[in-house]
Amino acid sequence: MSTKPSDLAGLVLLSAIWGASFLFMRVAAPDFGPVPLILVRVSVAGACLTPLLLSSGNRDALCRAKWRVAAVGVVNSAIPFSLLAYATLSLEAGFVALLNATTPIFAAIIGVVWLRTSLRRSQLAGMAIGFLGVAVVAWGRLSFKEGGAGWAILAVLLASSCYGLTANYVKTHMSDVSAPVVSVGSLLGATAVLIPIGLWRWPTESVPAGSWAAAGGLAVVCTSFAYLIYFRIIARAGATAATSVTFLIPIFAALWGALFLDEAVTFAIVAGMALTLAGTALTAGVLPLRGVQRVPDGNATRPVMQAETPEEAPEP
Repeated sequence: MSTKPSDLAGLVLLSAIWGASFLFMRVAAPDFGPVPLILVRVSVAGACLTPLLLSSGNRDALCRAKWRVAAVGVVNSAIPFSLLAYATLSLEAGFVALLNATTPIFAAIIGVVWLRTSLRRSQLAGMAIGFLGVAVVAWGRLSFKEGGAGWAILAVLLASSCYGLTANYVKTHMSDVSAPVVSVGSLLGATAVLIPIGLWRWPTESVPAGSWAAAGGLAVVCTSFAYLIYFRIIARAGATAATSVTFLIPIFAALWGALFLDEAVTFAIVAGMALTLAGTALTAGVLPLRGVQRVPDGNATRPVMQAETPEEAPEP
């Protein structure tokens, strides 16, 4: 499919919205706590998108795949969303988004270990470059002592690995379930899982209006509205075009953090971002190296990025 100017504008808008999700978490997580905030996110977003399940075909599809969809909800929403919210308690929005952009690298690694997929040399080089970018941006901050950011950094990388696991699972086990059913059903499944923990950890003090507004933006704009844009882009321009948001989200997250939270954009972040995104592009096959022969599809499966195919649920 060709990408029209309107679709390109939609991709930029989607990247800006998903980049803002890290800003909203950064604002609201300290007052809500990570799990209660994500409970608000998935429950409100799931309620907003539930009309997509009103058709008998979608309802029947959800009933047939309810346990698989619920598993996706836990691994693709409940766990990684909560980990990212936890990370924003101590890490800048752009920093978290950049680390989260390693999702395709983890998807490739999990594909090799779990599905025995083969990798081209360009993809192996991409992994090395991507992790070098992570090392550059995290250098000097990976401390597990009090006041260090080590646990927060590991939380983001664990969230990315969850997305990578889901990408492989959805690609191999859920090709018979449509994107709206997976996305909405997984949000409802994540809500069911998070209700007891979220209510148990619900803040005892009143949450400021600004944090409620950020939570509402996270749920309605960055999840519900963003999913609708995502589905429209897939329908009009294809899944491959939709994956380009992976490379723009960290840029917008850093921009919003700098504009609204006065977060510094240091040389280390810029250099790490360039290396990480270049490595991600190589790993995902978006930026293949010249002179490296592509392995025939019959012998290898190209590792997919989060939300690469219509059957996969998009990331924040």
